Amino acid sequence: MAQNKASNASQSSAGPRPRKTAGSLFLLLAIMLIFPFVASQFGNSWVRIMDVALLYIMLALGLNVVVGFAGLLDLGYIAFYAIGAYTAGLLASPQFGAVLQSFVDTYPDLGHFLVMLCGPQILANGIHLSIWLIVPLSALIAAFFGALLGAPTLKLRGDYLAIVTLGFGEIIRIFMNNLNAPVNITNGPQGINMIDPVRIFGTSLGGEPGSGSIVNIFGIGIPSVNAYYFLFLLLCIAIIFISIRLQDSRLGRAWVAIREDEIAAKAMGINTRNMKLLAFAMGASFGGIAGAMFASFQGFVSPESFSLTESIAVLAMVVLGGIGHIPGVVLGGVILAALPEVLRHVVEPLQQSLFGRVLIDAEILRQLLYGLAMVVIMLNRPSGLWPAPRQEDRPDFNKDASGMDGAQFSDHMAEPTRGVVVAKEA
Repeated sequence: MAQNKASNASQSSAGPRPRKTAGSLFLLLAIMLIFPFVASQFGNSWVRIMDVALLYIMLALGLNVVVGFAGLLDLGYIAFYAIGAYTAGLLASPQFGAVLQSFVDTYPDLGHFLVMLCGPQILANGIHLSIWLIVPLSALIAAFFGALLGAPTLKLRGDYLAIVTLGFGEIIRIFMNNLNAPVNITNGPQGINMIDPVRIFGTSLGGEPGSGSIVNIFGIGIPSVNAYYFLFLLLCIAIIFISIRLQDSRLGRAWVAIREDEIAAKAMGINTRNMKLLAFAMGASFGGIAGAMFASFQGFVSPESFSLTESIAVLAMVVLGGIGHIPGVVLGGVILAALPEVLRHVVEPLQQSLFGRVLIDAEILRQLLYGLAMVVIMLNRPSGLWPAPRQEDRPDFNKDASGMDGAQFSDHMAEPTRGVVVAKEA
């Protein structure tokens, strides 16, 4: 009888929680859907800020798979963003024609063979594939490079893993910056421009020429930034759904086991090598998708967009929001992606009105706030602003290499002594 009452009480206390969660999600979704129409009244710049924030959220969710779920520190994650962006740049712009022409000028025999293979039309105009073919291709190429990065780092941990991934990110950026000779593939520091915008059922989200960046959807004209906003929002929802399914799957639990104690996970029969490679590949694929969207949205890519600072910013989003907690990562992405633009619109005019001139540039203030936010969060809330509600989903920062906290470790070390004492007394 008492057990039935207890079970009924637990069910009644747990019952409203899913409804409350679903209500909160629907409310958040309604706000996100209404936001561009309200923000457009104050100019398109605020919607564009949220477009960039949604791209960073995709990156943060991908990095969360590697850092949050599997516990593998990656400081070169922005490299997969660059791979996706340059894949879109090569396959959706005149740049591929320039690559063929460069082969013809540098290696005539090979160049003429490639022209014969591809056709003179591609030499003149380049390749203009649909973005919906480029996105999965970018994800596959980024996943391949993710596994390629993970393969030599399987036995590395902590600082050593961070240094290797940092080096990988810099290598990719330097390659993109220097692959303009002897064959011009990436156009070097000048970058790739004239990248095709996203087209959905023949409608360009960048707006047709002469339309003033207005997209006509079902006879309704909306700004281009609003159209991209809804596309990026849809992609973010899809990535969030995939991340939730991964976290609750056997694969996700295996990643968590590796994060908490790799030796114990291996002893339980988990193939840690394959799981780590899969984590790198899965996280990299999200970065490749975000990169392809970034290239189509901007219409231009260059190596300056993929520096080490960007990798640190994405990692800061994951740490600030809540490592391993998907809603927390989204929150961190929104805060840190929108913060520079908010500061630019608020801080500098405020200094002008108070002091008559700008004392601290918004970019410098952003870096100061990044560092200050990291220090304060690590001291007061090491699990992030919005940590996972379940304790088992949070990384335990108080554990040592054996997977035990201080009290458990001292008890464990005392157990053999207790056994000897008991044996002598017997």
